[in-house]
Amino acid sequence: MKLDVIKLDGGKAGSIDLDEALFGLEPRADILHRVVRWQRAKSQAGTHSTLTRAEVSYSTKKIYRQKGTGGARHGSKKAPIFRHGGVVKGPTPRSHAHDLPKKFRALGLRHALSAKAKAGELVIVDSLALAEAKTAILAKTVQERGWKRVLIIDGSDIDANFALAARNIEGIDVLPTIGANVYDILKRDTLVITKAGVEALEARLK
Repeated sequence: MKLDVIKLDGGKAGSIDLDEALFGLEPRADILHRVVRWQRAKSQAGTHSTLTRAEVSYSTKKIYRQKGTGGARHGSKKAPIFRHGGVVKGPTPRSHAHDLPKKFRALGLRHALSAKAKAGELVIVDSLALAEAKTAILAKTVQERGWKRVLIIDGSDIDANFALAARNIEGIDVLPTIGANVYDILKRDTLVITKAGVEALEARLK
């Protein structure tokens, strides 16, 4: 699969042969769905909590005598039927993470890359190197390219000037190759990968 390579300023920088095993698959929604569910479940805080009748702060004194009131028999004000009483079988802090095989996760990443390539939302750039870390200059460049919601993937290291310039621009995410993931790829409208990023992805997913 052949794709044109551009410079950040929009100029041509040749072309690149992309691995069909990474960028030429027929995207499967079921695989992408399973990987995204795994990612979102793993990132869920799981801090939800309620107080049981053992944890509610109330006196343990019997609220009224057992017999002769004409009402139902009650002991503790902590009982679930009373207002501010304990909660029965409420949520407790826990991890929502579940297992997903490593090979399946890698397959999901290949399908996400292929989905962007098939939709025409994949852009290959020569390099992210900037002479100086100027947000205004990068913002103008991004606007000229028409990138509104974009994920940019570089090689193992991101150019320091580019990272500084990009961090205050809305709609731009920058990740090293090791951070590339299905959810972030699908969430953005455009996927931009450097030549170094392509090489690192091919090495990672072989």
